[in-house]
Amino acid sequence: MALNTSAETPLPVGEVSRLIGGWIDRLGAVWVEGQITQLSRRPGAGVVFLTLRDPSYDISVSVTCYRQVFDAVADVVSEGARVVVLAKPEWYAPRGQLSLRAAEIKPVGVGELLARLEQLKKALAAEGLFAPERKKPLPFLPQLIGLVCGRASAAERDVLENARHRWPAVRFEVRNVAVQGVHAVPQVVQAVKDLDAIDDVDVIIVARGGGSVEDLLPFSDEQLVRAVAACRTPVVSAIGHEPDNPLLDHVADVRASTPTDAAKKVVPDVGEEYERVRLLRDRARRCVEAFIEREERGLAHALARPSIEDPHRMIDERADHVASLTDRGRRTLGHLLDRADSELTHTHARVVGLSPAATLQRGYAVLQKADGHVVRDPGEVTADEALRARVAEGEFSVRVDARSDA
Repeated sequence: MALNTSAETPLPVGEVSRLIGGWIDRLGAVWVEGQITQLSRRPGAGVVFLTLRDPSYDISVSVTCYRQVFDAVADVVSEGARVVVLAKPEWYAPRGQLSLRAAEIKPVGVGELLARLEQLKKALAAEGLFAPERKKPLPFLPQLIGLVCGRASAAERDVLENARHRWPAVRFEVRNVAVQGVHAVPQVVQAVKDLDAIDDVDVIIVARGGGSVEDLLPFSDEQLVRAVAACRTPVVSAIGHEPDNPLLDHVADVRASTPTDAAKKVVPDVGEEYERVRLLRDRARRCVEAFIEREERGLAHALARPSIEDPHRMIDERADHVASLTDRGRRTLGHLLDRADSELTHTHARVVGLSPAATLQRGYAVLQKADGHVVRDPGEVTADEALRARVAEGEFSVRVDARSDA
């Protein structure tokens, strides 16, 4: 219920504490799951003090129980164990402190943990967080690698040594965090976010050595899975050994079986790259040489053709043919000219023989009147008419004798 208070009518601290205690008392008993981070069992004391923590959200609450309640699970429960507690919330008014009074404690078995992880895995997969199309490719040669690992751990040493052995110039931005226990999840999540915010970081490796299912639980935490899914930088999961399979392996862009394998997947081997370049260079040289040899064979084949080997041969052959045709034409034309000359000679002889000039050569003369009319009949002329007489060698004038009329 809301209280009517003001600056003029405030409630005393004791009253507020009493009211809070009353509200908490009405909550009743609840089952609570968490991880034991602190455990205090004083010899002879009838009460055991625990601190129960939610590793995903970095929230803790104090738990108390009678010694006989804890003794029932003392052999299987210790600090770091995950338990389920049936407890009733209690409010300690003098200190204003909330705690839980446990009536029953049950350890969370490995089988139950795996079942819960499987349910979480299916739920996250249904959201598409593990979809292959979300995976980002690794850069060929990262200049700066972000590494999230335990301080001075074997995983850190394996990644750094193997990566620098493969490519000595590679650089690392290392974030040392807790890799198990109650502080693991928030520290790993924060480290991943910090590295993802650095523009120069090309890829992030989250590495941890092997361990039990309980030790690797932080890397199956939903908060961490969602943080990795939101990264813009490719993330490589290198948790435990080959059989280990936390949920981080499914959401990461690349899964490495071990930290050493992560270094091999992220950083190329300089020796292998040199060898690859050499092989590619040899392959390119062979391709060029084969191309040149093929073109040389084609050129030699072309040069062996008669038209290329003796380019004047066709001209010479054509020249002989032209010369033959020329001679033939010349001979034909000569025959035609000779025949025409013979015919012309005969025609000329006939013309000459029939020509008036030939008649004149025999002593005849042609008389023409002044108008050029040839005189064929004596009756055509008159006495004393001037005529022209044409003979073989020329012409001369004549006049008609008057006596001829008679």
